[in-house]
Amino acid sequence: MAPSLPIKFTELLQLTSSQVNVDQASIGFNSCTLESDSFICVREKKNEAASPEVIIVDLKQNNNVIRRPIKADSAIMHWTKQVIALKAQSRTLQIFDLAQKAKLKSATMSEDVVFWKWFSETSLGLVTDSAVYHWDVFDANQASPVEVFKRNQNLAGCQIINYRVSDDGKWMVVIGITQQQGRVVGAMQLHSRDRGISQAIEGHAAAFGTLRLEGAPADTKVFTFAVRTATGAKLHIVEVDHQTTNPTFSKKAVDVYFPAEAVNDFPVAMQVSQKYSIIYLVTKYGFIHLYDLETGTCIFMNRISSETIFITTADSQSEGLVGINRKGQVLAVAVDETTIINYLLQNPANSGLAVKLASRAGLPGADNLYAQQFDQLISAGNYAEAAKIAANSPRGFLRTPQTIDRFKSLPAVPGQLSIILQYFGMLLDKGTLNKHETLELVRPVLAQQRKHLLEKWMKENKLDCSEELGDIVRPHDLNLALSIYLRANVAPKVVAAFAETGQFEKILPYATQVGYQPDYIVLLQNIVRLSPDKGAEFATQLANNESGPLVDIERVVDVFQSQNMVQAATAFLLDALKDNKPEQGNLQTRLLEMNLMNAPQVADAILGNDMFSHYDRPRIAQLCEGAGLVQRALEHYDDPDAIKRVLVNIAAQPNFSQDWLTNFFGRLSLEQSLDCLDAMLKSNIRQNLASVVQIATKYSDLLGATRLIDLFEKYKTYEGLFYYLGSIVNLSEDPDVNFKYIEAATKMGQFNEVERICRDSNHFNPEKVKNFLKEAKLTEQLPLIIVCDRFNFIHDLVLYLYQNQQFKSIEVYVQRVNPARTPAVVGGLLDVDCDESIIKNLLQTVNPASVPIDDLVAEVETRNRLKILLPFLEATLAAGNQQQAVYNALAKIYIDSNNAPEKFLKENDLYNTLTVGKYCEKRDPNLAFIAYQKGQNDLELVNITNENSMFKAQSRYLLNRADTELWSFVLSPNNIHRRSVVDQVISTAVPESTEPDKVSVAVAAFLQADLPGELIELLEKIVLEPSPFSDNENLQNLLILTATKADKARVMDYIHRLDAYNAPDIANICIEVGLFEEAFEVYKKINDHKSAANVLVEHIVSIDRAHEYAERVELPEVWSRVAKAQLDGLRVSDGIASYIRAEDPSNYLEVIEIATHAGKDEDLIKFLRMSRKTLREPAIDTALAFAYARTEQLSELEDFLRGTNVADIEESGDKAYAEGFHQAAKIFFTSISNWAKLATTLVHLEDYQAAVECARKANNIKVWKQVNAACVEKKEFRLAQICGLNLIVDAEELQGLVKQYERNGYFDELISLLEQGLGLERCHMGIFTELGIALSKYHPDRVMEHLKLFWGRINIPKMIRACEEAHLWPELVFLYCHYDEWDNAALAMMERAADAWEHHSFKDIIVKVANLEIYYRALNFYLQQQPSLLTDLLQALTPRIDVNRVVKMFEKSDNIPLIKPFLLNVQTQNKKIVNNAINDLLIEEEDYKTLRDSVENYDNYDPVELAQRLEKHDLVFFRQIAANIYRKNKRWEKSIALSKQDKLFKDAIETAAMSAKSDVVEELLRYFVDIGSRECYVGMLYACYELIPIHVVMEVSWRHGLTDFTMPFMINYLAQQSSTIETLKKDNEERKSREKSQETDDSNTPILGGGRLMITAGPGGRQSPAPFAQTNGFAPQATGFGGGF
Repeated sequence: MAPSLPIKFTELLQLTSSQVNVDQASIGFNSCTLESDSFICVREKKNEAASPEVIIVDLKQNNNVIRRPIKADSAIMHWTKQVIALKAQSRTLQIFDLAQKAKLKSATMSEDVVFWKWFSETSLGLVTDSAVYHWDVFDANQASPVEVFKRNQNLAGCQIINYRVSDDGKWMVVIGITQQQGRVVGAMQLHSRDRGISQAIEGHAAAFGTLRLEGAPADTKVFTFAVRTATGAKLHIVEVDHQTTNPTFSKKAVDVYFPAEAVNDFPVAMQVSQKYSIIYLVTKYGFIHLYDLETGTCIFMNRISSETIFITTADSQSEGLVGINRKGQVLAVAVDETTIINYLLQNPANSGLAVKLASRAGLPGADNLYAQQFDQLISAGNYAEAAKIAANSPRGFLRTPQTIDRFKSLPAVPGQLSIILQYFGMLLDKGTLNKHETLELVRPVLAQQRKHLLEKWMKENKLDCSEELGDIVRPHDLNLALSIYLRANVAPKVVAAFAETGQFEKILPYATQVGYQPDYIVLLQNIVRLSPDKGAEFATQLANNESGPLVDIERVVDVFQSQNMVQAATAFLLDALKDNKPEQGNLQTRLLEMNLMNAPQVADAILGNDMFSHYDRPRIAQLCEGAGLVQRALEHYDDPDAIKRVLVNIAAQPNFSQDWLTNFFGRLSLEQSLDCLDAMLKSNIRQNLASVVQIATKYSDLLGATRLIDLFEKYKTYEGLFYYLGSIVNLSEDPDVNFKYIEAATKMGQFNEVERICRDSNHFNPEKVKNFLKEAKLTEQLPLIIVCDRFNFIHDLVLYLYQNQQFKSIEVYVQRVNPARTPAVVGGLLDVDCDESIIKNLLQTVNPASVPIDDLVAEVETRNRLKILLPFLEATLAAGNQQQAVYNALAKIYIDSNNAPEKFLKENDLYNTLTVGKYCEKRDPNLAFIAYQKGQNDLELVNITNENSMFKAQSRYLLNRADTELWSFVLSPNNIHRRSVVDQVISTAVPESTEPDKVSVAVAAFLQADLPGELIELLEKIVLEPSPFSDNENLQNLLILTATKADKARVMDYIHRLDAYNAPDIANICIEVGLFEEAFEVYKKINDHKSAANVLVEHIVSIDRAHEYAERVELPEVWSRVAKAQLDGLRVSDGIASYIRAEDPSNYLEVIEIATHAGKDEDLIKFLRMSRKTLREPAIDTALAFAYARTEQLSELEDFLRGTNVADIEESGDKAYAEGFHQAAKIFFTSISNWAKLATTLVHLEDYQAAVECARKANNIKVWKQVNAACVEKKEFRLAQICGLNLIVDAEELQGLVKQYERNGYFDELISLLEQGLGLERCHMGIFTELGIALSKYHPDRVMEHLKLFWGRINIPKMIRACEEAHLWPELVFLYCHYDEWDNAALAMMERAADAWEHHSFKDIIVKVANLEIYYRALNFYLQQQPSLLTDLLQALTPRIDVNRVVKMFEKSDNIPLIKPFLLNVQTQNKKIVNNAINDLLIEEEDYKTLRDSVENYDNYDPVELAQRLEKHDLVFFRQIAANIYRKNKRWEKSIALSKQDKLFKDAIETAAMSAKSDVVEELLRYFVDIGSRECYVGMLYACYELIPIHVVMEVSWRHGLTDFTMPFMINYLAQQSSTIETLKKDNEERKSREKSQETDDSNTPILGGGRLMITAGPGGRQSPAPFAQTNGFAPQATGFGGGF
């Protein structure tokens, strides 16, 4: 856009871009909403299968896109917050806060909501069919929408497009549109809330606004709306809610211009800019209009979008508007502040508007105009208007001290307010005064003691607060001055004022806020003297500042100590040092020192709270020790000697705390702790032992148990050692600790502890403890017994006790301590060769249940003394002990003593067979076999029998055991004794057995072991020979089965000899192994003829034998099986005959399929007739009918179809049609009246007329297509056209039909068909379009006529592509124009100028294009193609093009002369490049007259460059123009030199006079004298009278004898001089008189008069009073207060 336009036009976003990716179909009024310039909300559903979602674009956050899966009819975002309002089913409303993820409100309306929007930050406006509602969504008390007013009847049937509410909420307007009489009519309902009434108005767009009229005390509220009626368009601006104090706003009604081509255009949106008081009006066709809100003047109009802008909103700064068009462009329009004033000033009629707008919005561009107007008014004496101009000047550029001085210097008009008073009154009414204005106003007001006016203006924020103003006010009111200093941010004086007024608590926050740092120490000294409490509080604030202390804390402490304020200093330091920083160590020391000396308890509390850690610890330790705080002293001492000195006597202190002392040792080092403990024991062991024990207990792990034990042993204190170790022994794993505790407990006589540790501890050295206890010779041996028992020192214990003859202790051990150790004790006694009687007696005393018999037997057995246990074991049995070990021991004793062992082993079940069997293996294998057999110890039994060749016993055991795993083990190929075992099984075990199950297991084992020969041998033994198993079915089956695998030659013999086997199973097995004849014999034996025949057919594969077999048995099922085989063997006729003999139609489906493929239709007919006797199946009847068709038995077919049948006739017809039996197909389709398929069949029978009739009856698209295609192929175009007319009305079929005609080359027939289709009732856009495309291809000469008739019913984009492909350029331009594609139309005209260009049409098109670059392409085109018409084109484009760019373009191509008329036309814009081009052209043409007019009227060019060119020109006229240019630019010498060169002395004299420089005039004067030109000399004296010094004239006149020529000058000069002197005398006297009178008036005139401010011009101030006394330590501050004006 050209920079001179008054608006800024920006594309913010493209919704269809990849960044947002909004579907084009979703960009519309009903799915896209724009409530503010913050959010765009779009409801989108990509397709029917996709889920709907809401897309939110945050325009303020770099166009951030948020997508939410939301199903709603409508969604609108809040103006600024992430709050969304959703509407579903037109009645359900929900409000959600997206940021908080919470629902705010929901409601259900009683009627549909047809339009809604946010009209304020809190509320929604809802429009239904009958009423308008408001809903405050943030008001918890308003649960649902509230009805505001009812809708008027004028909105009935209208689409509601907008709803607006005024800022104060008192006025509302609903806007709707409707289609009437071919145009869009707007209807509005304006409602007043206060009056409760509505007014119906015709209008399309409306808005509310406010403006401040000149001289009005309050804003005027206006309502503006636009309407386009059948007769014209108007913009109305009317006032609402008129206030009596305001001037009346006259109603405005101005015309709204619409271009001639925008016949159907109308206003769609309106926004009011409060900042500029400008109305933005947007129309449907994308035009924007700018109007002044006060006058209704049209500022600007242009098209900004080629697409409809369907929604707009005001921007957040109220500068312009944001809108969205149907292409998805988000557009922003606002006033361009840098160009709008200059734009308005280009039209002189808008100069007043430009001035008002500049003043109202503070815009640049009208400053010079304002200044000129101001000076003119001053010069004209219209001072009131001049004051108004100065007060309203843009940005206040005239509100300067110079302006005030000018107003002050103006004389007062009697009976009126002074001008300065009026000026200040206007400024106060307008707003805030500036600094100088404030000072000039306040001084006289305070001088007259009118402070209340000052306070009033301060509250109204009318004054500019400054330091100077505060200094002026301070002597009168310190608090008011403080307020001024605060507003002016004069920190030093604010702090001083706070201190003076006692507001100490405000000093620090203020100083922090403004970043000012006064001398706080001096300030604090003074505050402390006045108020110690306030001083402490203030000091604390200074020290605790968030950014760090603002004062040196030491200096603050010095201040407190100088006043002996220890308590205050303590409180301050406690607060100031709370962060415990290292750099505060000296202050911490000072704090503790002052309190240790003055209040030790406070110091103790401070130290107890552990607040500080950086003070001088040695110094504080000494002070604490001196103050009696020994615990604190110990905490602070680091010197070991000092610590020991205090520690040795600390237990004697009255307030001694053992817990504290214990914790204190935790701070000492390892060596230091041990030294201190040693010193305590050494100093007074009785006093300190308990403390030492507790300390040693707590820090045992750190100090080391060994070192502590050494410490206690050093002072031989077993008591301390006992108590110390007693506290740690339960947790210690140190063997020495446990041993030392046992030792100390023994010394202390604590035998119970010795026994406990020996029993419970696992961490002592058992050998060492055992030896210690043996050496200790305790009277009670229980500890020793426990140790030996736990650590298996049984032999040592027994030996020790036996040697010391303590047999009682041995009995105690085995009876009470651990009876389980009895075997070891007995072994030990046997080892020491103890008497057997003692051992037996010992065993008699032990409880047998608690003695491990196995271990006891093992101990005795290893010593070969087993018999010694016999009495004990027998007594154990007699006592009822059933332990297995007892029986094992007795079995071993009976075996060794040969005391009936076999009987014991067989009858007794409680011994361990494995153990006893193992014991017997070498002694007696038979006994071992008995034991293993009893315990079923299979492997051991097999091993013992194999080793001793006991195979017969093994075979009997295997058969009785009947264990498959055992059989698998024995029959394994790895068993070298397998054959021997098998022989015994066959010859002995099996014949002896009478249990079939066990024999079956054996047989299965043989089978699993893969011993078929042995198995057959076994089975023949028990099956063929007489035995209990001869008739056993399973064994017979197994025998035959085994034979089929191992010896197939025997199978047939077994089949004939055996009868009890399972014949079906055997037959199947034979079939599986390939013994088909054997299987056939089995089936014959059992008379299973069907299975036998099946074997012949499937396995022996002899259909002839099967046929003979069927004839022999003559059974239907056999015939059926044979028939199936014959059918499978493709002996179709034989198979069908066999089925007929079997009278079996069950396999009819396969018979039909095979016979049909084989062409056996005659045989098939016989089979199907047989089948119909018993079955009524659709497949049978269908196949029979089709067989008739295939055999062309059409009469039989017709008879069959007339009769009762269940055939699928349509399927038969389809098959007949597919195979080419069209006559039969005709019969089929005729019988079921299937017109669609009948029509297709008739086509193949070439009965096209009948086919068309059938197609008409079918009325099916597919049929029409088939019949049409057939007719086209046979060139039956008349019938084809009938079909085609039924096809082209279906848009989906049209394209295919067109391609079919084109593919066959029938172009004229296609065009004829489409032309016939234009008259159809269902004719659609596609027919018009395809006809146009066909004409473009085959009859291009008819295309334009077609387009002109039917362009409104054609798919223009598609037709455009067709015209491009056919190179029909005029038609293409025509389409572009009717599709509003003006850009492409212009480009097409230029690109195909030979065919498409026409000047007048091009002019009409070019002014409508949206892309401004096309203007310049058009200019280049005309330059190259039609240069003679270039001026005409430029005239049309002048308002729209960038003049600078055009000039540059033609300069580059050196064609400036071609556009001379254009340049002269636009020269009024005074553009530099235009002026330069015209000047160059005029110089080239030597047109000096026009050039002179150009340089005089238009000054925007480079004067120096132009003058330099002209001064070298051959013509004197151009050199004269150069001199004029030099003169105009104040280059006097150059201009005069040029004039002198061409002897243009008159010009030179005029130039010298205009220069107003005496030296230039004097030089030219002397030049004229030198050349002797007396006439010029006289002319100089006349023209430059005031510039020539009198002495120069007299000198020149005297020296060159020109007295006569000079005399008139001299006479006039002396006369004027005398007159001036007289005037000065008179003026001086009048001035003195006036000043004296003025002094009297000033002293008597009041400051205020007539309700308005009156300011005199005399001095009104007074001297500042004496400085206030220095009462609080503050140095007096300079106030800057001075005198008056």
